Amino acid sequence: MNIPARSQARSAARLAAVQALYQQHMEGTALARLLNEFHQHRLGMEIDDEQYAAAEVDFFDDLVSGVGARREEIDETLAGKLAQGWTLTRLDKTMLQILRCGTYELIARPDVPVASAINEYVDVAKAFFDDREAKFVNGILDAVAKDARP
Repeated sequence: MNIPARSQARSAARLAAVQALYQQHMEGTALARLLNEFHQHRLGMEIDDEQYAAAEVDFFDDLVSGVGARREEIDETLAGKLAQGWTLTRLDKTMLQILRCGTYELIARPDVPVASAINEYVDVAKAFFDDREAKFVNGILDAVAKDARP
């Protein structure tokens, strides 16, 4: 029965990673401070009467720091998958972080099955957007996966 708990903890880590990267993008928060803030005040905590799910902390840390360390490679990969005339700067800031996290998992986490990574970020997208945007995430990450894991 450990698998569903781990799966839920990873789902929480993915959502938190997107939130952390969004915060870093908007505020320029240093990585160490950002990770510490999420460890101390967000992951598994209750905020404004809302209980945040316990997240797999090591996985969260890897996503946030990995996206930061490989941002140039990730952004190049993503830019190549956008329709002609589109740039990363045109994307909604939350959408960009969802795509960055998903791309990082696909290129750097071979332990995570392709379908799991894509489905998880489609679910994250649904937390913020409508079905149209969730389908966009699915399409972009599917294209990334075809190159990253042929």
